[in-house]
Amino acid sequence: MPARRRGLLLLILVIGLVLFVWQLGSTGLVDETPPLFAASARAMAESGDWLIPRVNGLPRYDKPPLVYWLMGAFYALPGQASWNPLGSWAARLPSALASVALMLALAHTLLRWPQRPLGVGASAVAAALAFGLSPLALVWGRIAVSDALLTGCLGFSLLLAWRCYATGAIGAGRHWWQPWLVLGLAVLAKGPVAVVLVGFTLLLFGWLQADLPALWSRLRPLPGLALTGLVALPWYGAALLVEGEPFWRSFFGYHNLQRFTAVVNNHLAPWWFFGPVLVIASLPVTPLLLLGLAQGLGRLRWGWWPAEPLAPELSLQRFAACWLLAVLLFFTAAATKLPSYWLPATPAAGLLVALAAQSGVGQGWSASAARRWRLAWGLSLLLTAVLAGALAAGPLWLPLIDAPEMPTLAAELLTTPWVPLGAALWALALLLGAWAGWRRGALAGLLALQLPLVAFVGAVLLPLVQLGDRLRAAPVRELAAAALAARRSGEPLAMVGLLKPSLHYYSRQVVLYEGAEPADLVNLADRLARERRPGLNPLPPSAGRSLLVLIDRTTAQLPYWQQLNPRVLATRGPYVLWRLDRPNLEQRAVALRRLGVAANWQDPRPERY
Repeated sequence: MPARRRGLLLLILVIGLVLFVWQLGSTGLVDETPPLFAASARAMAESGDWLIPRVNGLPRYDKPPLVYWLMGAFYALPGQASWNPLGSWAARLPSALASVALMLALAHTLLRWPQRPLGVGASAVAAALAFGLSPLALVWGRIAVSDALLTGCLGFSLLLAWRCYATGAIGAGRHWWQPWLVLGLAVLAKGPVAVVLVGFTLLLFGWLQADLPALWSRLRPLPGLALTGLVALPWYGAALLVEGEPFWRSFFGYHNLQRFTAVVNNHLAPWWFFGPVLVIASLPVTPLLLLGLAQGLGRLRWGWWPAEPLAPELSLQRFAACWLLAVLLFFTAAATKLPSYWLPATPAAGLLVALAAQSGVGQGWSASAARRWRLAWGLSLLLTAVLAGALAAGPLWLPLIDAPEMPTLAAELLTTPWVPLGAALWALALLLGAWAGWRRGALAGLLALQLPLVAFVGAVLLPLVQLGDRLRAAPVRELAAAALAARRSGEPLAMVGLLKPSLHYYSRQVVLYEGAEPADLVNLADRLARERRPGLNPLPPSAGRSLLVLIDRTTAQLPYWQQLNPRVLATRGPYVLWRLDRPNLEQRAVALRRLGVAANWQDPRPERY
């Protein structure tokens, strides 16, 4: 590998570590989903059961095991109390490392297969940064869930597939198996959706490139899918054999099929939901993304006929456009929509942004193409100016923030230097981007705009995350420690109102979670007397028995949660830790039952923990 290429990859590695790994363990786990992943992975490492993730005494069927295995491997390392005291290093590293590795893969692909003769190194760095600086990639690359790992595995699989096509028949004969092997890991990271997205991308690309036979012959999809199955299916078969119908019904029925065909967990969104997500996920260079998408698709010859074929080694922009469209069309068709579903499209967006900027390097393009490029670059600078101005106007809108779980957030933000510093860094990005774009073209301008935003992540975003952790997450951690210190032998622990899985993670106890409605009080009393799960044994509400209840102040003010004569053991932020006599709780539950309130905790609840 030439020294210049190694130097550029080393630069991207350093930037990637700043974006995704630096201070990764300085804050605790973020409710609501990450503690469920972290607790399941830690339980794997401690119990030695690496087959089925389990959390809070229940099996967790929602995701395949790859992310749990990787987290669990870090949890199995010695000295956790010294290097991983908050649990977030071990839980977040798989997401962070997958994101850094994908930045390197994007850059290496462009360095190895330059799509245009000029600006090769700059376009590689710009593509990696366009992905790494995506707001979605930054968020999901630093939290303990499986989305970033899926994006990394899926991105590697698709990049390897294109590289196999680009090398021609001879090279493809040697490397056809690589994308399918990595696709097997993607299926172990998130499920069958990975196969659908890869297949949809390849079909779109083969049609638009009018070269489906060559794509088929070079990738060998039938033996390739067999290899994917060889990697992924053993775990699915073992899980089905051990767990039986509950695994089939929950994983395949609810978390895959039902999420696509019906709205689950109240994630209802209009059909155009991913339009705004696309815009936000690539800010402030979304106009360059749209230009790159249009360039990648090209001009259709007639109606639905495909565009003119490109040389395989110069078709990366078209491939990235098909990749992005596959994600857009598939998840737009899904009934359940979440912003994280767009994450697999962010690597393609990074490629499209960089290649659109690279089109502004050199000469030889038409006047209309030049106008489109200048318009996209000008709009990108305008968006940068708007965001810089919004941060500069922070004193006007920060007091309007209403965050019940962080009531002092607005006041603290007004006293810190981070928002003004953020405005200054965005203004610097605007000035450098405008100057370099005017003097050297859009690619130099894009890099000049991106580098201050890297500084913005380290100097502004990470301190803001630490502030949010102190105000929102630390109270639950502190009350988990208080509950452990106060807990009597065999005393149950419950959380009522705001349901935070981090209480289970940090207390290491089975926690009974219930909401704030009258039925939830009846549920809690009934579960204490009847529910059985590992770590929880039912006991009658006899005299002398008590339980610990973590309740938020708003819920505690509701009529049916009052006058239970609790003993307040500790308070932190919006939460109060009670010791509650079981007979008092049972007496209130009996009164509610007489009013027609029935327990419903045994009804099917796929998201239950």
